[in-house]
Amino acid sequence: MAEAHQAVAFQFTVTPDGVDFRLSREALKHVYLSGINSWKKRLIRIKNGILRGVYPGSPTSWLVVIMATVGSSFCNVDISLGLVSCIQRCLPQGCGPYQTPQTRALLSMAIFSTGVWVTGIFFFRQTLKLLLCYHGWMFEMHGKTSNLTRIWAMCIRLLSSRHPMLYSFQTSLPKLPVPRVSATIQRYLESVRPLLDDEEYYRMELLAKEFQDKTAPRLQKYLVLKSWWASNYVSDWWEEYIYLRGRSPLMVNSNYYVMDLVLIKNTDVQAARLGNIIHAMIMYRRKLDREEIKPMERMFNTTRIPGKDTDVLQHLSDSRHVAVYHKGRFFKLWLYEGARLLKPQDLEMQFQRILDDPSPPQPGEEKLAALTAGGRVEWAQARQAFFSSGKNKAALEAIERAAFFVALDEESYSYDPEDEASLSLYGKALLHGNCYNRWFDKSFTLISFKNGQLGLNAEHAWADAPIIGHLWEFVLGTDSFHLGYTETGHCLGKPNPALAPPTRLQWDIPKQCQAVIESSYQVAKALADDVELYCFQFLPFGKGLIKKCRTSPDAFVQIALQLAHFRDRGKFCLTYEASMTRMFREGRTETVRSCTSESTAFVQAMMEGSHTKADLRDLFQKAAKKHQNMYRLAMTGAGIDRHLFCLYLVSKYLGVSSPFLAEVLSEPWRLSTSQIPQSQIRMFDPEQHPNHLGAGGGFGPVADDGYGVSYMIAGENTIFFHISSKFSSSETNAQRFGNHIRKALLDIADLFQVPKAYS
Repeated sequence: MAEAHQAVAFQFTVTPDGVDFRLSREALKHVYLSGINSWKKRLIRIKNGILRGVYPGSPTSWLVVIMATVGSSFCNVDISLGLVSCIQRCLPQGCGPYQTPQTRALLSMAIFSTGVWVTGIFFFRQTLKLLLCYHGWMFEMHGKTSNLTRIWAMCIRLLSSRHPMLYSFQTSLPKLPVPRVSATIQRYLESVRPLLDDEEYYRMELLAKEFQDKTAPRLQKYLVLKSWWASNYVSDWWEEYIYLRGRSPLMVNSNYYVMDLVLIKNTDVQAARLGNIIHAMIMYRRKLDREEIKPMERMFNTTRIPGKDTDVLQHLSDSRHVAVYHKGRFFKLWLYEGARLLKPQDLEMQFQRILDDPSPPQPGEEKLAALTAGGRVEWAQARQAFFSSGKNKAALEAIERAAFFVALDEESYSYDPEDEASLSLYGKALLHGNCYNRWFDKSFTLISFKNGQLGLNAEHAWADAPIIGHLWEFVLGTDSFHLGYTETGHCLGKPNPALAPPTRLQWDIPKQCQAVIESSYQVAKALADDVELYCFQFLPFGKGLIKKCRTSPDAFVQIALQLAHFRDRGKFCLTYEASMTRMFREGRTETVRSCTSESTAFVQAMMEGSHTKADLRDLFQKAAKKHQNMYRLAMTGAGIDRHLFCLYLVSKYLGVSSPFLAEVLSEPWRLSTSQIPQSQIRMFDPEQHPNHLGAGGGFGPVADDGYGVSYMIAGENTIFFHISSKFSSSETNAQRFGNHIRKALLDIADLFQVPKAYS
């Protein structure tokens, strides 16, 4: 048994003759295999580090350069132009048997060849970096590619023809540029113009001009200096101040959820589904360790550790177990037997053992995870007071050092197309559960329902949704098309019954700590109960019809959201849409301010009801074109909000007061939106398997009187929406807003004379 064997691997007793050692052969075997596995990983990392460090060069290309230099020397051709002779003269004189003239000549040629090889790699990377700074291709109309872009694409294809590893292009990615203050101010004023009357706009213009002329130049100098020194002038501050320094609960306010496949079910057996899924996840982590895939390395073995002033992200290089929660008990489940990754059937057996375990929770154990759902200060204080020593520290470390967290729920949730409420209930269960059956600090919690349905709850600080989406696509594709199940729904193969069962974590939680846990639970429960979540599948059309309207699907939906919001609230609001800045080194996100003068003009024309369809189509196309241009600007480093955010931070560091920045950073985002990416990897053909469809995921509202809207354009004929608001706000209603979104989409499609088949 894995843990028991390690515990007794070296037993000893003290006798009158000295210490008598008794060695367990089986345990030593596991220790040996574990060591071999560890050294294999080290060697793989060393090899990958070398290959990544010399990309696009390789040991083979280095040998080719040396052979070319040596070969030319034998042909009496000096391709070094005398450099080999200079190197040979600079070599120290020696009297050993290897210091012959021939040896010195070969060594000189090897040094020269290595220099040429390294210089070539340097120039390659600099050339690639310059090429990646070109973003003109993003602003060209579809089907109208310029000659410059064609040449650029050919050069990129040529320079990246060799199969890269995870970080091969890391040093070739350009740094995120610092925009000019004047350009940012101009775009900001343009973004707030439709939200302000003439008097308010004039006041904001004066504040902006005063800031631009007096305060901004000094702040900008510090940002430019940081951009020269740091890999990314935004990302570290964004992670620290937007995420880690937040003291409010992570649940609902920060964490988000991701749903399972919703139109098919591979098995109803909860343990079997977990066996395949977790095996696939560790296969994914193995690919990540070997740098064969593209996401961030902090996905696994990562936990957010609470602090009184700021949290920190703890990331381990490896973890060989997962932490599991079921019926108020915590377990530690090993993923390996020695050096061997457990097969799906072994994992199924282990999870079934947990499901069958009749032992009750220990005092205070059942609601312990509510500490991660409540206030961060309270959790930090409790962690220091009650979990810094003894068995509590050991048990907490088992959770925080796990690869990820697994929650085994006793309830069943899934999407029933005949029951509209089912998708919303499913989303609520993933977003917050019962407030104590998720470990919200882990990079992600894998949630398993009794009927075999799954989902994820992800912490936001370590990365953004597309990263976890990449993992989820791989896992669901591997589960469905590579691992499979028996006819009775179990994992394929026979398990090894000799495996040690999962270990119960042991706690000693005093009454004072139990009171803190209960307090955190009440805070979390009040927050969860206040969240209204309305999820639905929009079936009349998807991206297939939208493309026939000759516009971007994202712009189509965003403009529909503006129309729906105006119908819902009778006014426009500051709108947040997340875009990626992954084309830059360590890039994360930027904001697209989707409420524009063009979109408001279209909405007002729709509301007036006196315009012709041709006029409305023209206004819509102008709004869509504006949105696409703003999205491209955000992706290429010319956004508004990250620049202003960093200027604000510098002003705080310098003790400089800026009324303009203070007002900008206090503006509420009453409509916060995000499109969920799909098909980032092609594990299967969606046309051949149209029912292998996830519903995306969602998040809580950013403002107390606002909406959070997540959507996934899931195929040619469907869109999933996840809308959140708060019951405590009399101005919002998630279901009402969802109905407005439905109508807005249909009304816009009608402008383009949609065939009846789509309506």
